[in-house]
Amino acid sequence: MNLADEATYQRLEKDVIAVKNDIAALTGQITDAINTFAGQTKKKARANVNSAIEGASERGSAMLGAAQDTAVSIEETLEDVITQRPLATVGLALGLGFLIGVTWRR
Repeated sequence: MNLADEATYQRLEKDVIAVKNDIAALTGQITDAINTFAGQTKKKARANVNSAIEGASERGSAMLGAAQDTAVSIEETLEDVITQRPLATVGLALGLGFLIGVTWRR
């Protein structure tokens, strides 16, 4: 090997080492970017899930409140009907009891 070949070889070897270092640095930067993106995505997903849970909880509370209001309204209406027509109410209750009993036997 002559001196020119040796210099060319050393220069190429340095270039290859520099390229390897650049690739290693780039790999590290890509890994950091991916980890950052994954962390942000995870935070956004968690925020979306929490928001959905809060929304469902609020809707559930509203529905429960509406159901309770309806139950109170029905109770008040029944009390009014029973107070105004006690004999009709007893007759209706006996008739429904009879129908349920006949249906249950079959």
